[in-house]
Amino acid sequence: MFAIGEFARHGRVSIRMLRHYDALGLLRPAYVDPSTGYRSYTAGQFAELNRIVALKDLGFTLEQVGALIADNLGPAELRALLTMRRAELQTTVAESYARLAQVESRLRGLEADVPPADIVVKELPAVRLVGLTATAASFTPDDITPVVRPLCAELGRRLPDADVRPSGRLTCLYERNQESEDEVLVRATVPAAVEAGGNLNGLDVIDLPAMRAATLVHRGPIDQVLPAWQALARWIDDNNHRAVEPARELYLDTPEDPADWVTELQEPIS
Repeated sequence: MFAIGEFARHGRVSIRMLRHYDALGLLRPAYVDPSTGYRSYTAGQFAELNRIVALKDLGFTLEQVGALIADNLGPAELRALLTMRRAELQTTVAESYARLAQVESRLRGLEADVPPADIVVKELPAVRLVGLTATAASFTPDDITPVVRPLCAELGRRLPDADVRPSGRLTCLYERNQESEDEVLVRATVPAAVEAGGNLNGLDVIDLPAMRAATLVHRGPIDQVLPAWQALARWIDDNNHRAVEPARELYLDTPEDPADWVTELQEPIS
C-alpha cells in the first residue's frame, strides 16, 4: 500500500489532484483509515492513474474521462473518439495560425509606419437584392464615381413606382466584366423580399449566396475610399485568403456632409 503522498510522488501528480479524482469518482483510494481519513493506494492503481492522466493530456475533460473509463470503451469506440478529438485540435491549430498571420500583418504595418486597419471577418447571410447595373471603365475612383452616383440616384427614382419595399440599406456591388479586361460591372442595389416576376419597374433581381467576408469600415467621402480597399486587399493577401467577387460597399450612414459618411467595405473570401 502507498500513502497518498507516496502515490502522488510516484504518479507525478499532486495530492490535491488525487483528492479531486476521488471526489469525482475517477480514482478511489484502495483504503481510507476510518479514524484518520488517510488515503492509501495499491501499486495496481498506477495503471488507472496513468490512463486518467493520458486521456486528460489528450484534451478530454475530466467528465469525459470519467465517461470513457466507466463505459470501458473498446478499440473501435476509442478510435472514433480520438479521431474526433484530432479534428477538434486541427481546427484549433488552423484558427491559431490564422490569428498569428493577423498579428504578423499588424506588426509589418507598424514597422512600415502604416496605421493598422481594423478588419473583421464576418459571415454574410444569403440575400436577395434588387437594383440597376452599369459598366465602369476600371476600378479606379475616377472611373467608378461618375457611374455609381447617377446609378444610385436612378435606383432611388425607380423604387417608389416598383412593387418593392427595401429591407435594408443601399449596397453597391463591383465585379470584373468577364467580356473585358478592365471594365467593371457596377450594381446599385437594396435588399428586398420580392418575386422575380413582379412589377419591379425595370429593376434586376440579384441573389447573393451566404459568404465569409473580410470587412473594414471607411469613414469619409466615398470617392476617397481607395486606400481602405487597398488595406483590405493587403490584409487578404497577408492572411492567405482569396478574394471572391462581387466586392460590396454597404452604406451605413450617408448624412448631407460626405465627410461624415460611414461605409462598410465587404470583400468575400475563400
